[in-house]
Amino acid sequence: MAAITSQPSISLNAVDTTTNTLWLRNRKWDLLFITFSVVVVPLPYLLYLIGRDWLGIDDDVSRNIVNGFVAIAIGGPHMMSTFLRTGLDNSFKSRYPMLIRSSIIIPIIVISLAFLNLTLLLTVFFFWAALHVLHQVTYIVELYNHKEHRWVRRGSAVSLQARLIDYAVILTCLFPIAAYKISQGSFDIGTNDLTRVIPTFFQQDWFFITLAGVFGVSLVAYIVKTVNEYRTGLLNLPKTAFITLTVFVAFLTPLLPNLDVAFQGLNTWHSFQYLAITFYIIKIRQMYGTLKTDAPLVARFSLRAKDSRGLYMLSVFMLGGSLLIFILVYTLTGIVKPDIDQWAHFDTAYYTSILSFLWIHYYHDHFLFTDFESLDGAYSGAANANS
Repeated sequence: MAAITSQPSISLNAVDTTTNTLWLRNRKWDLLFITFSVVVVPLPYLLYLIGRDWLGIDDDVSRNIVNGFVAIAIGGPHMMSTFLRTGLDNSFKSRYPMLIRSSIIIPIIVISLAFLNLTLLLTVFFFWAALHVLHQVTYIVELYNHKEHRWVRRGSAVSLQARLIDYAVILTCLFPIAAYKISQGSFDIGTNDLTRVIPTFFQQDWFFITLAGVFGVSLVAYIVKTVNEYRTGLLNLPKTAFITLTVFVAFLTPLLPNLDVAFQGLNTWHSFQYLAITFYIIKIRQMYGTLKTDAPLVARFSLRAKDSRGLYMLSVFMLGGSLLIFILVYTLTGIVKPDIDQWAHFDTAYYTSILSFLWIHYYHDHFLFTDFESLDGAYSGAANANS
């Protein structure tokens, strides 16, 4: 349990960031927060099974307890921590004013779909969530590539072919098993069968065969590339270990029968990585940038402790917005649909309250995940400190 609820601890000491190795920060930090934090993936599903099979809790009750716990402990804070770098940062708002203004459209769409077609809402959510998780993986991979090229092996950029192979295996690993379930006409998220809104064109064997074939070719190319990099002494071990673990875990996760809780495992790992990287970037800006001027509220919470507890608590406080939406939608649903099933009633309010902010988080991250220079301040500071 502690693995889920722990907050990434980030010191203000820049010297512990190394510039002459391939690790993003240092070996200990990368393994703890980026790679070996994979150990949290099975925890939500194990807790769900313990509640259902050992404690005799109703299946839906156990499922929603786990969903709620993950949302409050790590999923929600990770979602809200995005706004520490966007909505609460004046420099970001000045660079992307239309992005901030257009974000208000997302809650309107979410609430409308929640009442008109919850299954369609969850279908869009599932595929956007999957792409977002994989986008974060490619972002971390590019952070490794950027450091390797600029700080470790200058002038030795990772080739376009190597990048394409990494992207291919990452972006296809999650979908073969999911495509198989869709081709069989059953793809359930909680109490909702998403195949009700997925066109029957995709509910065929060709869909699974195609995606499995693409993933298979990508995996073979990735293995060959990795072996060649090892033989030539160009293997980026931290990046390769991260990609390999991600592909392995993401490929197997859809095999579990309860996909709602199964994907909470990936969400927990994804959120853990996200919080660590986000808080580290903020700490770097605090030390080498203009955080106090651009984001005074964030800077105030960041200074409350040497680690990131202040930033974590600010992210938790902002979850109050989701709670208000949950109460509003739960009340309105009972009025609009008085005969609604109790778990459909809960799911409508739960997913609406979460997705209203989660989709804004996805939207903003499409821009944040293009900032590969975000860690350069720490590398430069460490290089100057050691010179």
